[in-house]
Amino acid sequence: MKKLSLAVVGVLIVLTAAACGGYEPAEDEVVIGSVHPLTGALAGQGEMMHEGAQLAVDDLNEAGGIESLGGDSLVLRAGDSKGTADAGQIEAQRLVSEGAVALIGTYQSDVTANVSAVAERNRVPLVIDVAVDDVILEQGYEHTFRIQPNASSMGRDGAIALAELSKANGKPVRTVSYLHIEGAFGQSVHDAFEKEAADQGIDVVSEVTYPATNFTDATTQVREALAADPDVVVVTGYYPDSLLIAQAVRSLGGDVDALYGIANGGFDDSAFPADSGPAGADVLSANYHYAATDERAQDIRARFEQKYGRTMETSAMLAYQAVVVIAQGLEESGSKDPEELRDAIADLEIDDPLLEFGGPIAFDEAGENENASVTVMQIRDGKVEQVFPDEFKTADIVYPAGRAAGAKE
Repeated sequence: MKKLSLAVVGVLIVLTAAACGGYEPAEDEVVIGSVHPLTGALAGQGEMMHEGAQLAVDDLNEAGGIESLGGDSLVLRAGDSKGTADAGQIEAQRLVSEGAVALIGTYQSDVTANVSAVAERNRVPLVIDVAVDDVILEQGYEHTFRIQPNASSMGRDGAIALAELSKANGKPVRTVSYLHIEGAFGQSVHDAFEKEAADQGIDVVSEVTYPATNFTDATTQVREALAADPDVVVVTGYYPDSLLIAQAVRSLGGDVDALYGIANGGFDDSAFPADSGPAGADVLSANYHYAATDERAQDIRARFEQKYGRTMETSAMLAYQAVVVIAQGLEESGSKDPEELRDAIADLEIDDPLLEFGGPIAFDEAGENENASVTVMQIRDGKVEQVFPDEFKTADIVYPAGRAAGAKE
């Protein structure tokens, strides 16, 4: 059987998406396509992110819609990536074919890479809510923008924060073992951390990887990481695997100064303290985070919980923020034309971001948010608190943070 060329595959995707279409926006509607994993293992995250985007659409419509377009209302259309890059690509093309003038998504880097290719091919802006891989925006694309920090900056800033907070608390870190999920996500964050850590006088003495699927017991990997006798164990991964790792560190009696997440999808999730119990006590996490010090962000989270019956995590706040970016672009451009919208987004400066960033949302030539940054959180008394830097602090840090496992002497 002959292999199909990429061009032919692209045509097939367009035809398949068009065949599955049927939705036509009204003249007074502006359609935004939302691509997230709505089924599969990551459905909980995907559904929550779509709900965050929907809340933003509802808020903007209740405030009068897009004023520069005569009050046209926003419509959010869902695409289910099913957690796979191919499905995400097909859904993105379907949404564009059905009139979406912009896309948001997608939570996973591999899915986002495919969706960004769709956006570029159709010349429709994509605002990434969650996806860290640097490679996505290293293609020279002109239509993709990322709100959160990328993998390199998260790894770099995570290393700097660890060095600074450990020195400030009288116990400078010298060695770490790094556990991370296999694939571009985990590897890219690790590599950036390792490079910066060396400059900070920190040695990565062990790198341990684990599979992205069918990972049900972290004992072997954690034992290997602890065997190197590190000061700190660093973890990059998603929620289920991070929970297993925290539990294994405690059960094995890991004698470390801290369990420290970077770009970690578990350690700063509001469900983690209850799910992890004693294993989660004082765990640290360097990640992007909703603005816990901002009244507007707190109001949005309260209304989200009232409407959907669950806590609004940072990923859902990013989806909300992505819709706000597109809406502001529509206001500035006064046009539904995707190219004009793209140009407006590229020139935006949003002074009141809903995340703890050190400045406004503003995109560089590659589409990266110039002021995206990480905040260090810690589980304190059953809650996720912001502990570093001081300008975003909601509680004092405990360091060494080995209450759960017994800190090194």
